[in-house]
Amino acid sequence: MTTPQNPGPVEDAATEGERPHRWIHKVGAVLFAFFCFEVGAFLLLFPWTDAWHRSYFSGLTPGWYELWVSPYFRGAISGLGVVDIGIAVLEVFRLRRFSRAAEPPPSIQ
Repeated sequence: MTTPQNPGPVEDAATEGERPHRWIHKVGAVLFAFFCFEVGAFLLLFPWTDAWHRSYFSGLTPGWYELWVSPYFRGAISGLGVVDIGIAVLEVFRLRRFSRAAEPPPSIQ
């Protein structure tokens, strides 16, 4: 006759799907938001500086220079920067996922 094996500790149903966040996840999220903001700020501002004309890619092929200095192309690159800054802002708001769940407000009856 075999004895049934102990299935282990019973988990609470509310925390069954959740797993604890480690400090490395929090640091990673902050670094990702900072990186997205930095890249976004660079892409937003750099196409409108004088250094944009002197970059390696502007002289790569003669036909690309007209495209490279076009305001439409520069605006598209700046638009990518705005999207990247938006991702950084959203990631900062998502950092709340690491905070402890707040108790529900008391019901008024």
